[in-house]
Amino acid sequence: MVISFFLELVNNIVPPQYLPEALFNLDKTIPGSGIIWVILIMLVTGALVNNFIGRKLLQLWEKLLNKIPGFRGIYNALKKLSDTVLSPSGESFKKALLVEYPRKGMWTIAFQTGSYHGEVEKIIGEKIINLYVPTTPNPTSGFFIMMPKKDVIELKMSVDDAFKLVISTGVVAPDQGT
Repeated sequence: MVISFFLELVNNIVPPQYLPEALFNLDKTIPGSGIIWVILIMLVTGALVNNFIGRKLLQLWEKLLNKIPGFRGIYNALKKLSDTVLSPSGESFKKALLVEYPRKGMWTIAFQTGSYHGEVEKIIGEKIINLYVPTTPNPTSGFFIMMPKKDVIELKMSVDDAFKLVISTGVVAPDQGT
């Protein structure tokens, strides 16, 4: 039923005259035939962006987006965040940690992020650690907090396993072999 709904939705997005049934004068409709156009558009878009002309078009698009007042700051912040989080180096989250948050007696998984210390550490008078506390089940929203290093417990589980645990709301347990 869900698949049928999806296939009909795709066919309704594509103009009827461009569906394969209309192009090849077929007597009956093919469920999901519009997916051919979706895949074709994705392939062409990917090929375009991966060549010189595509990169120039992408730069032009970003330049245009940066001229929209109010949107520029949001767009640039989201772009930097996605570039960092999705970077192949995988250095956006260094370690999986356990912290008492949002109050004593309640524990949550957090991830060590950057290594800023500066003014905050001087004011607090203790060594701090920068943390990102994701929300469940959508870890893209969450909280950035600074916590004294002494209040943080480093977990042996990998960052990937910790993310699986958070995203699954605790249903998918990490491998116990570590």
